[in-house]
Amino acid sequence: MSEPNGNQSVKIREDGTHQPGISPHPIRQYRTILFVFLLVSAIGTFGFLTFLVETIPSFPIDLQITRAIQSIHFPLFDWLMRLISWPGFSPQSIILSILIGLLFFVSGLRWESVTSLLASLLSGVTNELVKGLIQRPRPSVDLVDVFQVLTSYSFPSGHVMFYTTLFGFVWYVIYTLLKRSWMRSLLLTVLGLFILLIGISRIYLGQHWASDVLAAYLLGSFLLVGILLLYEGGKQRRFLHR
Repeated sequence: MSEPNGNQSVKIREDGTHQPGISPHPIRQYRTILFVFLLVSAIGTFGFLTFLVETIPSFPIDLQITRAIQSIHFPLFDWLMRLISWPGFSPQSIILSILIGLLFFVSGLRWESVTSLLASLLSGVTNELVKGLIQRPRPSVDLVDVFQVLTSYSFPSGHVMFYTTLFGFVWYVIYTLLKRSWMRSLLLTVLGLFILLIGISRIYLGQHWASDVLAAYLLGSFLLVGILLLYEGGKQRRFLHR
């Protein structure tokens, strides 16, 4: 049996469809289209929600959701909701961001350290800009139970954006870099729960409406995608430089 010539073998490798572990080109193209569609949908939904908040003072469904969540009267649930929100307040959020950056740095993950700090900073700055533009008041004590009155604006939730952007980035780094182990699974589970439960926590504590939370998840996810693209692009440039 004759050996394949050199040009043919190079062509197969460059095509990518014959490489083990790499999806065929049509599947990669479909995933790209799906990703872009989901990203555009998230941006469009956030824009539409922002328009509604600007034109309609309050949504009846926001009040219904808050009262439904606050009707849960279990001491453990109350403790959990307070615990979930606690790291998102200042100065805890600032200290946590610095600690995560330092942990990456001392572990030899210098680019991850820089990117995590950038994710935290970008989330905070973007949230303050949008809040200043929309200037939506927080839920009133006349309508719902407010566990702590805050003077800042409500739309979108800063806690949710912070958790989605920073914790989402840390989740991605752990998922892609660490080998499978019980510690890796525990970290991914804890981070995932914080991201998922922070929205419920902010509503339960009466400090945000459900629409504030939804908008924050959408905007935070958009920022997270940008951070991940920057992170992967930076990693590739560092690898090529080395």
